[in-house]
Amino acid sequence: MEVSALQQMLSRFRQLQEDLQRQVNAVTVEASAGGGMVTVKMNGQKQVVDVHVEPDVFKSKDQEMLQDLIRAAVNEASRRVDEELANQMKNLAGGLPGLAGLKIPGLF
Repeated sequence: MEVSALQQMLSRFRQLQEDLQRQVNAVTVEASAGGGMVTVKMNGQKQVVDVHVEPDVFKSKDQEMLQDLIRAAVNEASRRVDEELANQMKNLAGGLPGLAGLKIPGLF
């Protein structure tokens, strides 16, 4: 392989990395549990940025149920982040041979 071809490939990889980082930073997903009783918003780095609990949940005074709803909403939001980033990676990597369908450990 020629040096210029390698440099071009490295340049494309750097661009892909920058594009992917922008995509991760732009992702925000929302998931809910219990028919919308608990809603969680999560960013592309899987940080919870907002939690909303409907006041009716507190009326029951069922701590275990609330914990289960929060856990379910967070897990669903995490799954949605993975799904969204995987879809975006497919789109970004589509132009690079051998990268479509690539799974990057810790990212997906």
